[in-house]
Amino acid sequence: MSRIQATFAALAAQHRKALIPFITAGDPSPEMTVPLMHALVAGGANILELGVPFSDPMAEGPVIQRACERALKHGVGIRDVLGYVRAFRQTNSTTPVVLMGYANPIEHMGQQAFITAALEAGVDGTIVVDYPPEECEEFSAMMKAASLDVIFLLAPTSTDERIQQVAKVGSGFSYYVSLKGVTGAANIDIGEVAARIAAIRQHVKLPIGVGFGIRDAATAKAIGTFADAVVIGSRIIQFLEETPPAQAVETVQAFIAGIRSALDE
Repeated sequence: MSRIQATFAALAAQHRKALIPFITAGDPSPEMTVPLMHALVAGGANILELGVPFSDPMAEGPVIQRACERALKHGVGIRDVLGYVRAFRQTNSTTPVVLMGYANPIEHMGQQAFITAALEAGVDGTIVVDYPPEECEEFSAMMKAASLDVIFLLAPTSTDERIQQVAKVGSGFSYYVSLKGVTGAANIDIGEVAARIAAIRQHVKLPIGVGFGIRDAATAKAIGTFADAVVIGSRIIQFLEETPPAQAVETVQAFIAGIRSALDE
């Protein structure tokens, strides 16, 4: 059982939902990434989603695009991201870390080389936006052979065939994109999302996390009534943009603690 699977099993036994915050590695500065990871855990995060900076992050809205640009200006690449995970693991051996990014850095590194390095660093899984499940069976098999999870996105427009393919090759959990658009968009229709999750569960037996557009405790709590996990990213990045660096870690931890409290109510 992977660390991600064990985390969801433990939470289910406690009748609790997973909180999965996202930050972009290297933003707002490389030296803040590991302290932010620890702060998210201290605030109540169960799984960390760490963005790999990329020059063309097609799924991201303006907020996370800016985070990628800042990280790239610092020269942060995929090997640096693995280094942050390795440093995080020096004092945290239990919290799963999922890398979210795009195919290009992995392909440039080589799939097997990436998997070997990710396993060594302490990574638990990946979300690769432009690895469609229909073309990803070999990569998924290689990841699973290394006890790493491959998490796929599902959207409001996903067909039954796509959902079944995700059920076939995905592991860890499935990530439902709550709206048509990019990260950070607003106006989630809670009822519509709940109905889609119920339909997806007919095919997918993995835990289901919901992200894109979750910005506050009330929305997170509403999503948590039917999803297994809540993913929140753009609002955290906004805090990092708006807060002086000296207060950023404390501010992010307090925000996540508020989300955690709402989910546990």
